[in-house]
This record gives sequence, C-alpha cells and structure tokens, in this order.
Amino acid sequence: MSSKAKRVLPTRPEPPSLEQILADVRGTHPADPVFLLPAEPRSPGPARQEAAAEERERLYQQSRSYVEMNQRLQESQERLREQCEELRQAGAALERSISEMRQKAF
Repeated sequence: MSSKAKRVLPTRPEPPSLEQILADVRGTHPADPVFLLPAEPRSPGPARQEAAAEERERLYQQSRSYVEMNQRLQESQERLREQCEELRQAGAALERSISEMRQKAF
C-alpha cells in the first residue's frame, strides 16, 4: 500500500464586513470599469435601425404568440378538468346503477 501525505488546506478567510465593503467602494476611481455603463453605439445607420425594428417586431410577435398559446392551454386545461369531473360523476352513477340492478336481480 502506498501512503499519501494529506494536504492541509488553509482556513477560509472571513467575508468582509459591511464597513470594509463600503470603504472599498468609496475608494474606487470613478472611471473604474465596474461602474461604467457600456457605450451606446453611435447613431446607427438606417439599415441597422430597420434590422433592430424587425427584431423588435419579431420578438413582440413571438411573445404575443406565447401569451395566446398559454391562454389556450389554460382554457383547455379547465375544459379537461370539467370533462374529467363529468366522467367521474358518470362513472359513479353507472356504479350505482349496476349495484341497483344486482340488488334487484338477487
């Protein structure tokens, strides 16, 4: 058998306190990339604007289709729930009828 030396990992440092986090944020330079918003593209050309408009329209139609489909699915689910209950009631009535017929037969 071979023996391997166990590695002892250093203990995990404690997370910084709120005061330490705030001091760190306050000490950052205003031009720190973390605090900068990405630059907006300069005035896009007409082709790019048209492509963006088409993409927005496509996403809108896709979202609208999803909402309509979701509504139809919810309506179908409710209809199926009602039909299932009707079938349960019909099954119970059939069981009662069968039971009554057996009682009359004997």
